[in-house]
Amino acid sequence: MELMIAITLVAAIATGMLMAMRGGLLSLNRIQTRLEDNRRALGIQRILSLQLAGAIPVRSGCSGGQFSPFAFRGSISALQMVSTYSITEGSRGYPHIVEYQVAPDENGTFRLIIHERPYLGPGTTSEFCSENIALHGSAQPFVAATRLAYCRFSYHQVNPDTQFRGGGWVNNWNEPDLPSAVRIEMLTSVPDAAGLPVLSVTASLPVIRDFLDPPYEDQP
Repeated sequence: MELMIAITLVAAIATGMLMAMRGGLLSLNRIQTRLEDNRRALGIQRILSLQLAGAIPVRSGCSGGQFSPFAFRGSISALQMVSTYSITEGSRGYPHIVEYQVAPDENGTFRLIIHERPYLGPGTTSEFCSENIALHGSAQPFVAATRLAYCRFSYHQVNPDTQFRGGGWVNNWNEPDLPSAVRIEMLTSVPDAAGLPVLSVTASLPVIRDFLDPPYEDQP
């Protein structure tokens, strides 16, 4: 009888220890998943900031005066530009034509998709010469964010009188120069109080004028 009682106690203790270990492993898995999601959110914010800040004023090769001479076009839901930073090569290698697109996601939400391809000269920027933004896309786009309540782009317009001060934000860009900054506003459809939310990105474009233009003048 005493042996049976001892075996029963040992079995109960072992069962309790196994349940505690199982609970700990499940908690560890949830924590690791949350950390990976947070790292991804921070990584996406860094990629977007570097790509926007790496925009370069290359010529598009468009004929006629109705299109911007620069390979940079944007709307509230799409953006095309040439950047020195790519997801695949970082800051190394060729500049890339980068295309951002807001696409429908499941359950009425949205996602942000990034397409990239190497920039090999003005001959590879024919889509910048169409009246509407035409995305060529890629076979395997990079999905930057999913399940968004909204995602929209806006562009900061420089005050033509001062070149540096004033201006404002607009939702479409097809001007003869580059904007001074680009903003990507995102909001997740399902807020998570314990996780890092999808962050909006605002990046300034250091170079906003062509090198063929007259030199900058000192501002008062």
